[in-house]
Amino acid sequence: MPDRRSLLAAATGLIAAGPALAQAPADPRLGERSVGRADAPLTVIEYFSLTCSHCGAFHRDTWPRVRTELVDTGRIRMVWKDFPLDQISLRAHAVARAFPAEAYEAFLTALFSTQDRWAYARGVDHKAEIGRIATLAGMAPATFEAAWADDDLARGVLAIRQQGETEHRVQATPTFVFGRRVVGGAIPFDRFLREVQTP
Repeated sequence: MPDRRSLLAAATGLIAAGPALAQAPADPRLGERSVGRADAPLTVIEYFSLTCSHCGAFHRDTWPRVRTELVDTGRIRMVWKDFPLDQISLRAHAVARAFPAEAYEAFLTALFSTQDRWAYARGVDHKAEIGRIATLAGMAPATFEAAWADDDLARGVLAIRQQGETEHRVQATPTFVFGRRVVGGAIPFDRFLREVQTP
């Protein structure tokens, strides 16, 4: 399971080894990752960790209906925000960010659908398994290796996490923000829909 202390240790090391987060240069890979119409009446933010089993459950069980019934119909715009819970997740988030924006959602889906294989299996080589999935999703091995080792990109991912902690008081994943309402947990579709319908 994700070890928050290991992430904090990694974050401390990354921050100490590089420029302050607020002074990090703009990186287009850290731009908004979203789907849906820009003029949708509601924007929903999801803070997620790729090694979070509850996030995986949401993306496997609930997200397909949210995508079809709420995003594709123009009712909401969905924005994904990184909130890694451990070092493996931190590096996986960095790899996801290295994909073109139009390929980001598909890579998240691939990771969540195979989460048991690369995140939780005993004795697994996490990096190798994520690398295989990235290759199948169209990323060149050299690009994967560079993204996995890119501490500047990892610092940018951690900055997004810090923003969630500060702006929306996020402490666990998944956490959803419906306009200004913050809702935690892998909520089922009916609950998600009620939140969308609540003024």
